Amino acid sequence: MTTNDTSNPLLDFSDLPKFDLIRPEHVTPAIEQLIADARAVVTQLEAPGDGVTWDSFVVPLEESTERLGRAWGVVNHLNHVMDTPELRAVYNENQPKITEFFTELGQNEALFDKYKQLRAGAEFDALSGARKRIVENALRDFRLGGAELPEKQKERFAEIQEQQAMLSTRFSENVLDATNDYKLLVEDEAELAGLPDDAKAAARAAAERDSKQGWQFSLHFPSYFPILQFADSRALRETIYRANATKASEMGVVFSELEKWDNTGNIAQLLKLRDEEAKLLDYRSFAEVSLAPKMAESPEHVIEFLEDLARRARPYAEKDLAELRAFAKDELGIEDMQAWDVAYASEKLREQRYAFSAQEVKQYFPEPKVVAGLFGVISKLFGVTIAPDQAPVWHPDVRFFRIERATHDGATQLVGQFYLDLYARQGKGQGAWMDDARGRRLATGGIVQTPIAYLTCNFTPPAEVDGKLQPSLFTHDEVTTLFHEFGHGLHHMLTEVDELSVSGISGVEWDAVELPSQFMENFCWEWDVLQDMTGHVKTGEPLPRALYDKMLAAKNFQSGMQTLRQVEFSLIDMHLHYDFDPSSQQTVQELVDDVRSKFSVMVPPSFNRFQHSFGHIFAGGYAAGYYSYKWAEVLSADAYAAFEEAVEAGGGSLLDETGQRFHREILSVGGSRPALESFKAFRGREPSIDALLRHNGMQA
Repeated sequence: MTTNDTSNPLLDFSDLPKFDLIRPEHVTPAIEQLIADARAVVTQLEAPGDGVTWDSFVVPLEESTERLGRAWGVVNHLNHVMDTPELRAVYNENQPKITEFFTELGQNEALFDKYKQLRAGAEFDALSGARKRIVENALRDFRLGGAELPEKQKERFAEIQEQQAMLSTRFSENVLDATNDYKLLVEDEAELAGLPDDAKAAARAAAERDSKQGWQFSLHFPSYFPILQFADSRALRETIYRANATKASEMGVVFSELEKWDNTGNIAQLLKLRDEEAKLLDYRSFAEVSLAPKMAESPEHVIEFLEDLARRARPYAEKDLAELRAFAKDELGIEDMQAWDVAYASEKLREQRYAFSAQEVKQYFPEPKVVAGLFGVISKLFGVTIAPDQAPVWHPDVRFFRIERATHDGATQLVGQFYLDLYARQGKGQGAWMDDARGRRLATGGIVQTPIAYLTCNFTPPAEVDGKLQPSLFTHDEVTTLFHEFGHGLHHMLTEVDELSVSGISGVEWDAVELPSQFMENFCWEWDVLQDMTGHVKTGEPLPRALYDKMLAAKNFQSGMQTLRQVEFSLIDMHLHYDFDPSSQQTVQELVDDVRSKFSVMVPPSFNRFQHSFGHIFAGGYAAGYYSYKWAEVLSADAYAAFEEAVEAGGGSLLDETGQRFHREILSVGGSRPALESFKAFRGREPSIDALLRHNGMQA
């Protein structure tokens, strides 16, 4: 094993990552050294011997791979938040090495046999529940990793893994490059009628950075979406919609003039490789491979769940759309409402129906108040405190925090730490996500290694208004996104499991991993929460009760359409990986169109190529798993109903007892037991869909 090597910051595991020192030239030597170290440990563990034990076998194997995983995690994170040509080059150079090593590990028959010996040995019954689950998960993963395949098929399986990793990376790079490349310059301010001042200020600043006159927009969400939502110019809305809906596709070439950014081929190749992988493992489809470690029983089970949800939502969605079309025609003069009109007309209808606008609400959510309010909710719910901390960071906008808990003797105990990277910028991947920088485990000497998380969003950065720097203002949707990602972070950081492979989010079934994140979203709608996390950007006054009541009345505005949209995405994903034949004449677009024709109440235009930037399933680990969002929403809505029931019994929304029970039965146990067992331990019964339907205004 290597010691901490201060000459290469990626090899220094003594404390936090040295983001201020890490350079692209450090990556290759560090990764090669860590792979060599891990292989040396594997060679030792492969040797025949009697008496396989946890301490002699599992501990050294996990320790060797954990260092490699942590170092590569840093490189992977930087590649997603600070993309540069130099970093991208070394990332792409080393990714095949990482894939090759872990594929070899997953196919190692000697290690597989050692786990079998451990499972069958006398020690197994004496292991903790967490350790038993790790052994069972390992046996399953060896089978899914091709350990039982003949040698020649193992070689092909390894080739498939490497090609998939390369294609997924290329998919993400194409989306990022197409997003970064697109620039829409508006020179006449009259074309921006209806656009909020902060959106115009950000566009003006973007133009100035490129030494241009006017207002410049990009395909980063905080830049393009205000146009769709607020711009009065229908032509401007269509322009930006078309650019976003066709990025990284053959339809987007007219904008980028670079065919190399077209993801059509990457999608086709990924689907073929996944199908081949499934057949090698003797599964009928990749969907079955994907579901093997998940809660859902089968692809048919998932499809039945989604189609049932679609049937329940459809009447509400049809009503939503009919009302929107009528409003667009009668009030806005839009005779034939198109996709680029939907967000605009919806915002106008919301303003008319509920007498408020998203822009009005936004003024009450300046970033400092929101973040402080979020931390306050977590403190009350789970009995912890969050305070600023110090650490090297990768960008000046990034902040670092620590989570602490009071001990019985009055001291404080470090629970976890996290980086908060909130703003969109050039070279940063789109969307919002949580990733782990380090997992919790009981290290050598009985010292607990506390968990660390990355919390990443793409919100609008602070803008200069009237010569003063104004704090970033969040939409209520962005506040919900922040709570969502922090829910993932809490799942990772509030674990009390000391076994790395099942602490935090590790080992949690993928279709249950969204439970804590979607659960946390609910608090964004609680009056006693919003009072403490709002303050008007100019007056400091908290959100008025009258405005809150309007927001609450509008909470389920178009929930039918939104539900069907998520069901549509989930069914496209599942069918692509279940009953789509990649070698047939049917194209991916034809399957997408077929699903839309059956389940969408408003079919997108024929040029729409959303799948070409659908990173969740082609680059983000959600292949045949996008249904997890709706699946876990059933769990999260039902879990939150426990808080609602406690309120009805005379409590408040932030209840110590209920929050502590959620922490004890859901967050603290991580992946150390099946997610359904954790849910039943918290709720006292199996989950029910009723709370989800009620929360979305679609009672059964």
